[in-house]
Amino acid sequence: MSLLIAGSIATDHLMSFQGKFADSLVVEQLDKLSVSFLVEDLEIRRGGVAANMCFGLGQLGLTPVLVGAAGEDFGDYRSWLERHGVNCSHVRISETKHTARFVCTTDATMAQFASFYPGAMSEARLIELAPIAAREGAPEYVLIGADDPDGMLRHTEECRQRGYPFIADPSQQLAFSGGDLIRPLIDGAAILFSNEYESHMIEQKTGWSAEEILSRVGIQVTTLGKDGVRITRSGEEPIELPAAKDVPAVEPTGVGDAFRAGFLAGMAWGVGLERSAQVGCVLAAYVVETVGTQEYGFTPAQFLGRLEHSYGPDAAEDIAPFLKTLS
Repeated sequence: MSLLIAGSIATDHLMSFQGKFADSLVVEQLDKLSVSFLVEDLEIRRGGVAANMCFGLGQLGLTPVLVGAAGEDFGDYRSWLERHGVNCSHVRISETKHTARFVCTTDATMAQFASFYPGAMSEARLIELAPIAAREGAPEYVLIGADDPDGMLRHTEECRQRGYPFIADPSQQLAFSGGDLIRPLIDGAAILFSNEYESHMIEQKTGWSAEEILSRVGIQVTTLGKDGVRITRSGEEPIELPAAKDVPAVEPTGVGDAFRAGFLAGMAWGVGLERSAQVGCVLAAYVVETVGTQEYGFTPAQFLGRLEHSYGPDAAEDIAPFLKTLS
């Protein structure tokens, strides 16, 4: 069985503004918005939602298959990911476009202004999943993250046709998409990932109530920022878990991707929804306290120590057998 992670592959340009964006915004004049912010620093990091998730899964000892499109400038990034356990053999390389780029400025309150250049990502629509599954094994899950919209639709439809269990994670594409795109992306998903704001956006744009959305997916996982995570299933009581303890917030970019990676690792290990979410929260903690989405690392003892500190000794004991192979 394999984990196919489809989505964007990008370079992140991360900047920090020491003030508050809100102090420079005049609500009555937003239609004439023209502002600039003097930033304190610039970090150029590897990113993209699929690559971030694959890195996190690799850190936990799994070998995810990265499914996406990049430019010919992907060489160094490929080497980095492969050194960290990611299968990059199915990444499509564009002959004409650069790898996608994310440019983001974060203020002192963790509010963000960001822009995204898709570049080679637009060629994700040309990727077929069946040849990948034939080579790597039937997928346990195909996660379909934010990517070229036509590519996301193609992957979702192929999963339905071929019977591959798929996970819907439209995230950043929700702001630019209407209900006609969002509905087919989530209908029938084994798992639907979103943060709390995105969950309301899904309801608004699809016209479906929260109950109707839940009836169309197997599991809905909603991240709540510093308040943790909520897991809901039709006809069952929600599972609500707090975030990991004692985490100094430095840079929020990629935190959701790390949570998803940890959650998927737990699901692949078969440890259940609660433990999977706890692994996700601890992995997310490493990202939020680090600048960059793939700049963290840990030993098994360190990870298990944080897991025990936040969720108790039973949680650490349940996860310990799966981290034995980590160096």
